[in-house]
Amino acid sequence: MSTDGDDSNPTGRSRHELRESDLPTIVREVRRRTPARLMVGRSGTAYKTDTLVELRQAHAAARDAVRTELDLQSDLGADVVAKWNLFELCTQASSKDEYLMRPDLGRRFDSQSRTALHRCPPHKDLLIAIGDGLSVTAVRAQVPELLEALTDGAVARGWVVGQMFVVRHCRVGILNEIGDLLAPKVAILLIGERPGLATAESLSAYIAYQPKSGNTDADRNLISNIHARGVGVTEAALRILRLTETMMVAQRSGYGLRE
Repeated sequence: MSTDGDDSNPTGRSRHELRESDLPTIVREVRRRTPARLMVGRSGTAYKTDTLVELRQAHAAARDAVRTELDLQSDLGADVVAKWNLFELCTQASSKDEYLMRPDLGRRFDSQSRTALHRCPPHKDLLIAIGDGLSVTAVRAQVPELLEALTDGAVARGWVVGQMFVVRHCRVGILNEIGDLLAPKVAILLIGERPGLATAESLSAYIAYQPKSGNTDADRNLISNIHARGVGVTEAALRILRLTETMMVAQRSGYGLRE
């Protein structure tokens, strides 16, 4: 017996397999609006083979995004590193494994990095830091273009931008120590988000007015889901800059401040 179909089905498509155009309008609309794997069909009680392969591929990409160590030159590009004179700092997490097991260590600089920060002039209007976070893939995909848009917008607004740097094994709480050591008016941390099965390229921008020790997420604002299928880089830069302007006028940040 042929496995390619029968005379009544010359296309070779399983009689239970529907084309996109065969689906009800509501199903097509749901699938168009989300990258989630909804209403993708099944084979018995299992996913179809193509769906299963996609899931395994997405899971592998997520694992790679988390486990990969940041390489300044290859991930951001030599031109970007040279243009912004980027240099690398490290937190107290000495390895990726320790970083994943001890989030607290990713919120403090190690002693050498604290010393190296003295090369950054303090008290600037805006300071932009880049953290690997939980997705080096996101940093690689989004940061070079976003840095350009943010700095152009900041200069156009007359802000003095401080020296940028990259933080390895970084958690969001590093903003507190950046504030303690460099005292910027506003600090922005661009950091890789925890990847999911929809994308491993999602970046977050955490923004804080005069960050300092003791601050929590309630004292920061967030623009998340910065990636091609979420918030695009151009839109993200505009939202970040507008939120920064609002902070400077209100002289505060956090949950009480809205875009």
